[in-house]
Amino acid sequence: MVGYGVIFCVAAVGTYLLTFPTRRFAEHSGAVVVPDDRDVHTGTTPTSGGGAMFLAMLAAMVAASQMPEFKNVFQRSSEPLGVVLAAATIFMVGLVDDLREMSAPAKIAGQVLAATVLYFLGVTMFQFKVPLFGFVVLSPDITPLITALWVVGIANAVNLIDGLDGLATGIVAIAAGALCVYGLRLEELGWLSSGNIGPLVAVIACGICVGFLPHNFHPARIFMGDAGSMLLGLLMAASTMVIGGRTPDVSGDAYFFFAPLFIPFFILGVPILDMAFAIVRRTAKRSGVATPDKDHLHHRLIRLGHGYRRSVLILWAWTAILSGFVLYPLFNPKGNAIIPFGVAALGVGLYTLFHPSIRRHPAPGEIGNGDESSDREVRGGRRETIASSKGGATGHAGAAGGHP
Repeated sequence: MVGYGVIFCVAAVGTYLLTFPTRRFAEHSGAVVVPDDRDVHTGTTPTSGGGAMFLAMLAAMVAASQMPEFKNVFQRSSEPLGVVLAAATIFMVGLVDDLREMSAPAKIAGQVLAATVLYFLGVTMFQFKVPLFGFVVLSPDITPLITALWVVGIANAVNLIDGLDGLATGIVAIAAGALCVYGLRLEELGWLSSGNIGPLVAVIACGICVGFLPHNFHPARIFMGDAGSMLLGLLMAASTMVIGGRTPDVSGDAYFFFAPLFIPFFILGVPILDMAFAIVRRTAKRSGVATPDKDHLHHRLIRLGHGYRRSVLILWAWTAILSGFVLYPLFNPKGNAIIPFGVAALGVGLYTLFHPSIRRHPAPGEIGNGDESSDREVRGGRRETIASSKGGATGHAGAAGGHP
């Protein structure tokens, strides 16, 4: 645990410190978002935070490679190289999109390329257990497809939820921290190899989010852009695959709660649910998934009357509850996780629906701040796809690319 704590600090402190020169570089190079009369931000805001995240990730990986605690992870394994190269690939795709706005097919192709790098260097799932249905071993023919779908799905889920200052940053920090603890607990129980890279990648993702959050919470002084949000999605996809797709077939009733492949659907439940609703909602309207709207989860909370900060905190709380529900049975197998976390969920739900401030309606134009789809509606109705929804933990509609 000491080794993981050191790597967390390297990632967090590195991101925090690197964000300062990154902001200055963005301001001098013009990689900024210019506000308009519908934004909560009153000044131009840099949108290059993903660069600080990526550099801190590299520093954390180098530090881990020199520590004896991670000898089993790096020795005779191509997986660390796979994570670094795939992260570099998807970071560059996001950076180009931030600066020049790539087409949706080109962006998805870049995500698939990053997934291909992961697959060929061994960062993928091999097997998983489906509760009530049995154990499934993936064939080499289908594994590349599963890897690509997994990376594209999680990367875009993180990208889509990146609609208010600090929202995606906090959600990924909570989810990655829970995933790291989950993986280490499985190692302690003997159900996961000590050489599994998943917990290391998860703690790095958690660290860079914690380091970036002081710069990014409302009012944000810098946005992470697509380069940052897709980098976080790639790290979460990689860590969930190697943790969820490497555990053996453990029998017993309690293992229903430990089905690792389903863990991402709990700890990343908020962004995945938001993405799923967006697909269903737009399909039902026969408008296609490329049609922008103002019905993301954070839009709905703001429409209820919650402010920007409180909307973010509510979605963080839901992520924490779902993550706690996953971890509780691992540390207390005989306990009933439904009761304490059901009470917590009820409390957050009541607070969300009945807080006194929801009687106050938001001002015109307030709904949708920080969402690329809303920005594109206001700015001329350019089409949006799930792969091209901008972000940057923004709180600004066009924050991902710095395009005014």
